[in-house]
Amino acid sequence: MNRFITKPSAVNAAAVRSAAGSEDLATALNRDCLCVTVNRDALRRDLDADGADADLYREILATRPNLFSATAVFVTPQQVERMREIIRAVETVVALPAYREALLAKAPEIARFDPGPRGVFMGYDFHLGPAGPQLIEINTNAGGALLNVALQRAQSACCETMKPLIPAPARAGALDDIFHQTFLREWRQQRGEQALTSIAIVDDAPREQYLYPEFLLFERLFRRHGLKAVIADPAELAARDGKLWHENKPIDLVYNRLTDFALEEPRHAVLREAYLKSSVVLTPHPRAHALYADKRNLVALTDDARLRAWQIPEPVIHTLLTGIPRTIAVDAAHAPELWERRRKLFFKPTAGYGGRAAYRGDKLTRRVWDEVVSGRYVAQEQIAPSQRRLRQNGTETALKLDIRNYGYDGEVQLLAARLYQGQTTNFRTPGGGFAPVFCPSPKGNPPGSEIVCGAGKVCK
Repeated sequence: MNRFITKPSAVNAAAVRSAAGSEDLATALNRDCLCVTVNRDALRRDLDADGADADLYREILATRPNLFSATAVFVTPQQVERMREIIRAVETVVALPAYREALLAKAPEIARFDPGPRGVFMGYDFHLGPAGPQLIEINTNAGGALLNVALQRAQSACCETMKPLIPAPARAGALDDIFHQTFLREWRQQRGEQALTSIAIVDDAPREQYLYPEFLLFERLFRRHGLKAVIADPAELAARDGKLWHENKPIDLVYNRLTDFALEEPRHAVLREAYLKSSVVLTPHPRAHALYADKRNLVALTDDARLRAWQIPEPVIHTLLTGIPRTIAVDAAHAPELWERRRKLFFKPTAGYGGRAAYRGDKLTRRVWDEVVSGRYVAQEQIAPSQRRLRQNGTETALKLDIRNYGYDGEVQLLAARLYQGQTTNFRTPGGGFAPVFCPSPKGNPPGSEIVCGAGKVCK
């Protein structure tokens, strides 16, 4: 395990001054800090805290060895504020009736139903490009929030420099209550002051899902707050007496982890009917996906003429056009031009998630290109992800990273990073996975002091 060590050295002190003068501290840390920050014993104790799933940590290590990275990612205060500014700009547009009318006209019919709730765990994913953070996509049922809270609680400071960066366990633990309150807010937006008593966490074959450990954490969270909670497959649900049931228990609210965003598949018919009849509160729901996460929305959000036609304020338009890579719809009319420009583009299915069926243009073959043109895709300008260097099995390597902002009602609740190799985040990269995000102070260390990695790399 790498450790920071304090060590006086004229050479290293000069390197620190040079780094501070030529680039932001976060960039230097991401490049030169090779230290392990996760305390695996603390992570094990946190994940195994509930007797019902006491071997969760061991199960994760055995079946999902690349779920958690052992290191942290660093961002600047300016990057954090810029991401929030872009998110606020998106929310400004989404709130407009003209935007909603235009986007819902192309959405499935079910998206026109407005039950009231906003939708939990919006995921705003950013690449940290040379021109600042770039919003590459938005997701409505963004996974990993509770896993990242557990990871935050298991961080340990390797040196004095790291201590102010790592949140106290109590601060990380407060997010549990914030998330619980988020579900209560969703409930009250549809049910008012009625009591919320039961929640079902629903996904297809939930125990086979890669993020099933998080389902267990949510079940644990809800039960700690006095709610009846169950993890269920949609096939286990039934509708009767104006309610949704799981076995012999009525369900008040469904935490929806399905990727059938419009509930179109036959196996989801019971949940669809209960949702449309308001027999259950569903979050997130099809309307939220249509307004935020359909990739065609990025086309509208980067179309300056359309934004001006909607009378969006110029500062908001500027934020969107400089903070979201230009995105256009793929169709036969634009196909020749897009093929010629493909090396600078990234192609995504409009209802895609998790990087599935997404392609870097420079990797496209003619066969795949025909599928892209005949399918429902958008083309987005490529923004190369920034990198985090780390040591894996004794060898230094650089992994790509993106930053996920978990949000609710326009407010960011949590930042987390995902480290990976390949075209998209995949949780298959040794040393990769979720990583906590720290925001170092730009002031640096007191004069005459320095911190050096165990590998001899200057960290601050």
